[in-house]
Amino acid sequence: MPELPPVVDAGWVRAHRDTLVLADVRWFLDGRSGYEAYLAGHLPGAVWVDVDTVLSAPPDETGGRHPLPEPAEFAKALGALGIGDGTPVVAYDADGGPYAARLVWLLRRTGRPAALLDGGLTGWPGETETGAVVLPEARLTPVKWPEAALRSADQVAAGGAIVLDARAADRYSGAHVLPTDVRSGHVPGARSAPWSANLEPDGTFLTPARLRERYRALGVEEGADVVVYCGSGVTACHDLLALEHAGITGAALYPGSWSAWSADPSRPVATGAEPG
Repeated sequence: MPELPPVVDAGWVRAHRDTLVLADVRWFLDGRSGYEAYLAGHLPGAVWVDVDTVLSAPPDETGGRHPLPEPAEFAKALGALGIGDGTPVVAYDADGGPYAARLVWLLRRTGRPAALLDGGLTGWPGETETGAVVLPEARLTPVKWPEAALRSADQVAAGGAIVLDARAADRYSGAHVLPTDVRSGHVPGARSAPWSANLEPDGTFLTPARLRERYRALGVEEGADVVVYCGSGVTACHDLLALEHAGITGAALYPGSWSAWSADPSRPVATGAEPG
């Protein structure tokens, strides 16, 4: 199989179905159960991957609500789901990929073949199935998270990089506050770059050319030092994959994101629609 691009469509999935694992990564900000939604109907053969326990370590103030999992735990959990060394993975969720992006980005940054399904579950033109899928266990070798792909809060605070906030504009400005947020607003100097603006109204990705225009308007060009964050380091991965889809490489994730930044009283906060 040729190297996977970060985004593939349903036709590509159908053509390669026997050589990959489909991963359902549904997760809901309003507290609904992603697993129950998966059981009620998912792509044929898809396994369910839990954002909270497979794609994250337990929450803490320093790491935020969704710290990166330990590489060994991540590899063990995915291996138990049937994802092994060399197994191509195509992930999706209920929307245009904001949660599935976390799995895809983690796999791609550690050299594994993975892609988002363009349009997610709502864009799938075929039948779905109910119940849980159990695949034979596989061996996935642990790989350390590459330092170049990550930034700490201190590195973000030091400046010098273009910082993008992937949350909705009203969370960036501070107009809307989640109950889990200690403070509202954004990292001073960060630019509002909602993940949803990477998508067409039908939930499919903008073309690479249009994505390049979007990020160019935010000051991002190939070779720029770019850091992306969101509420807890999950949906930021959607911007990171969109940048890659646009041909802009090298952007990094601030994993703790707003949940860690806002929990630290020593960190300054800006509000309003401008970077501050």
